[in-house]
Amino acid sequence: MRWSGQQLGVEQAGALPGLARLNNLVRSVQTPEFAGVTFHEVLAKSALNRVPGQSAMPFGWTINPYRGCTHACAYCVHPDTMITLADGRERAMRDIQVGEEVLGTRVDGRYRRYTPAKVLAKWSTRKPAYRIRLADGTTIVASGDHRFLTERGWKHVAGAMSGAEQRPYLTTSNRLIGFGRSGVQASISVMSDDYARGYLAGMIRGDGLIFRGEYRRARGGINRVNQFRLALADVEALHRTQGYLRRFGVDLSTFEFAPAMPTRRQMVGIRTARRSHVETVESLIEWPEAPSAGWDAGFLGGVFDAEGSCSRGVLRISNSDEAILASIERGLARFGIACTRDPARSNGVANVRVLGGLPARSAFFNIAQPAITRKLSLVGAAVKTVADLRVVSIEPIDGGPEELIDITTTTGDFIAEGVISHNCFARPTHEYLDLDAGADFDRQIIVKVNVAEVLRPELARPSWHHEPVALGTNTDPYQRAEGRYSLMPGIIEALAESGTPFSVLTKGTLLRRDLPLLQEAARLVPVDLAMSIAVYDDELQQSVEPGTPSTKARLATVTAAREAGFDCTVFLMPILPYLTDTRAHLDHALREVKRAGGTSVIAAALHLRGSVKPWFMEWLEREHPELVPRYRAMYPGQAAYAPKDYRRWLGERIHPLLRAHGLARGREDPVTGGVRSAALQPSGDLHRDALAAGPASLGGPATLF
Repeated sequence: MRWSGQQLGVEQAGALPGLARLNNLVRSVQTPEFAGVTFHEVLAKSALNRVPGQSAMPFGWTINPYRGCTHACAYCVHPDTMITLADGRERAMRDIQVGEEVLGTRVDGRYRRYTPAKVLAKWSTRKPAYRIRLADGTTIVASGDHRFLTERGWKHVAGAMSGAEQRPYLTTSNRLIGFGRSGVQASISVMSDDYARGYLAGMIRGDGLIFRGEYRRARGGINRVNQFRLALADVEALHRTQGYLRRFGVDLSTFEFAPAMPTRRQMVGIRTARRSHVETVESLIEWPEAPSAGWDAGFLGGVFDAEGSCSRGVLRISNSDEAILASIERGLARFGIACTRDPARSNGVANVRVLGGLPARSAFFNIAQPAITRKLSLVGAAVKTVADLRVVSIEPIDGGPEELIDITTTTGDFIAEGVISHNCFARPTHEYLDLDAGADFDRQIIVKVNVAEVLRPELARPSWHHEPVALGTNTDPYQRAEGRYSLMPGIIEALAESGTPFSVLTKGTLLRRDLPLLQEAARLVPVDLAMSIAVYDDELQQSVEPGTPSTKARLATVTAAREAGFDCTVFLMPILPYLTDTRAHLDHALREVKRAGGTSVIAAALHLRGSVKPWFMEWLEREHPELVPRYRAMYPGQAAYAPKDYRRWLGERIHPLLRAHGLARGREDPVTGGVRSAALQPSGDLHRDALAAGPASLGGPATLF
């Protein structure tokens, strides 16, 4: 049913934008069972949906009891979770804004590297939460659906070994990937006087000039000179220093110290020649007898901005003054950051070098909070886990659902509490109803609660010719929400009693609940069942289809359907070029289908339509960047279908395997050498559900070979 047929011109205050125009909204409900999801129960005007005549679909009618899908996971963390920004600084998740750049990752050859990631969307929800504790002391609060990168791939916080919740999940045998937040203490405010005094001491002792002297004039008399000057190429540190000095009553003038040159940046300076101001500067940078934590943090920040560097992941601060070097060492020791002093060079300059890799570097930046952004950036650094990020415990938090926040980024991940965290990709499926293409697809589920009631009179019309009806061609009829609403039994009974043949395509294991009812229906009308199982590599399947039942669980459903007396076709689609089109993968997939009892296989190459393509390409760039040029060549511009030559090649590869495993169906296509279109064929929107946190969709008509 197209929702445009329900827009009767009646605006309903308080409803979602698209739903406000419907006068058939019964209620919007939430339930703890589906925390963060709102079900908008509507009274449908019709149930049967005619497929447009120009469509390539081999069926004429569909029924879609749901819009939106609860297959998709909601990945979310606590609002206080510290998120690493692209410039190396940190900010609480609650303060992250759409359009900002955070730190994500990308695969670069053999390595995963840190890279900027733009925040595309942000939303909040309430869900049961878990507290994850790591061996280094890092603590994270996240939903059970949230996923973190481990040494064994992406894993959910919570899951099960079998059943509907079967999926890879964290255990105390896992180690997360990243740098953690060990040693990062409560943030010391850069606005405090103690921090300001410490910063001025580190900056001015490290890079400033104070001169107080006198000289005799040629004509007699004494001229007394007082001067303070600081010149830097990085204006961030200069502005911070100037702001602190003004707070303490020191007025400064700004001047160009050195112009920009082809090999050198411009240097800007601040200065004063007033005796009282110079004396104030001298008093501000005196060594305190008992420095506070704020002073030490400020000193480390100031001296790092003045004399520090972070090259190739090594953080060091250089100076020749023993008092400065000793103060650096004492401050680092205070905050538990290990360091060593390298031997002094011939000019007397020595380096204090921070030990401990990226975890110690991150801790230093969060404590010292230096001003110069270019020295903080982690962009380009290889992801190496030095910290002890073993999972120590995973505990559900009592007290009901917690407020949690999720974001969508261009890389599909971000750094939360120093570990690599997956996020949710938006899917462009709700735009037909003016609903958000990201969170709303998962959280705003349209439920046609009366679908069976309106279906019966439609099937009883004299004009109804009992044409085959396909279910599962848009959104999955056996998604998790079906366990709550049980709409399918009424649909099955209405179709069977009217003498209407039908087919069901799903990737939901809930199909097993209705097998007895389907057996009864099959005594009256032809019933075709099909299970969508595209990927047979566990790691890749979780990357591409994170919100769906595992391949193992779906194969078990195929077996259950066969034991109930049904033939069960398996849709091996989409086949992903260079990922799942190898002979070994296809042979393994067909062997598993045959072992499960599958009676035939329909295969199709990847199809990328419309707004789906950018989302898929972002997933590909993140997970398999080496394949991006090949995919762009295969799917140039607006092209949605794989090239005919590729489809011919793929057909020639898979058809002998289909015959060898006894899974061939249909006649060989003389053009592509593959399999012709069969009775069951998804529109491809079903695959959108599979990519809840990866590419948005593999939608559109399946491209058969």
